[in-house]
Amino acid sequence: MTRLDAAGRPIDRAPGSRWGDDLAVPIGLGTNTFGRTTDAAASHRVLDEFAEAGGVLVDTADTYSDGASEVILGDWMRARNNRAQVVVTTKCGNLPPFDGLSASQVAAAAEESLRRLGTNYIDLYFAHYQDDETPIEETAEAFDALVRVGKIRAIGLSNFTADAVCEWIDTANANGLAVPVALQPHYSLVHRKPFETELAPLASEAGLAVLPYRALGGGFLSGKYRTEADTEDRARGGGVRPLITPEGLGLLDTIDAIAQEHNVTAAAIALAWLMQSPTVTAPLVSATSGAQLDDLLAAPAVTLDEAQITRLDIASDGLT
Repeated sequence: MTRLDAAGRPIDRAPGSRWGDDLAVPIGLGTNTFGRTTDAAASHRVLDEFAEAGGVLVDTADTYSDGASEVILGDWMRARNNRAQVVVTTKCGNLPPFDGLSASQVAAAAEESLRRLGTNYIDLYFAHYQDDETPIEETAEAFDALVRVGKIRAIGLSNFTADAVCEWIDTANANGLAVPVALQPHYSLVHRKPFETELAPLASEAGLAVLPYRALGGGFLSGKYRTEADTEDRARGGGVRPLITPEGLGLLDTIDAIAQEHNVTAAAIALAWLMQSPTVTAPLVSATSGAQLDDLLAAPAVTLDEAQITRLDIASDGLT
């Protein structure tokens, strides 16, 4: 785990490297199902298997199951006595009564997350959603204050426009504040814009780590949703139903063909495509069982050739 100074700058990091470049397994475990569709015992089993496979980055948020996800993760770290071996990312700004990114809300939300997680620091703390009602300077100062007292080690931005990311970085640089080191955008083969057109060039220029969420398109890219009947009575059915089109199914056919060439699952191919993007540090994925997790953890061993990447690019072009 890379150490940071009081301003959130990495110590002993090689020039030109990004936050997260030293992750042993370049995949993050998303915990949005913990406490909702996955109970504590099942969640702990998934966490155990993720850790046993070498995974270290676990992503949560105060809004996930209204804080229950953070509690489950905190209980697991305490039971396993492994806090130092886990890279914890969590988020604030979207859970009442601490919604928004004013200085007081950010400070209060951080205290609540620390309490639920049972830790005295958060490795990477995200502003979950852009808050146009609060000046970015106020929010940047609030996050910087958390860095300076050691409650968070680095700052990330999720669901921010490119203009807002630039404004935060410029404000931080102009005022000697801790600068954001990571983005968490919505990005996958079925949702390529606005990340590719607006955020990817910025991430590359600013050296920002990129941790995409919904990396499997809400489960669509795993291939389990091919008809409207497949979406019935499924928690994510409504979100993937619009993707069941000739174009969407054509993309699944392309993924399936490439998966057969590598003898892996469709999900592993969709993740491999993300992981081979030069701007992506680690996609975030959710799993409710060890079997699901095994499929996902096969992705880092897959190397797509240029022709396969082009086939995927063409098949997914125009879906978003």
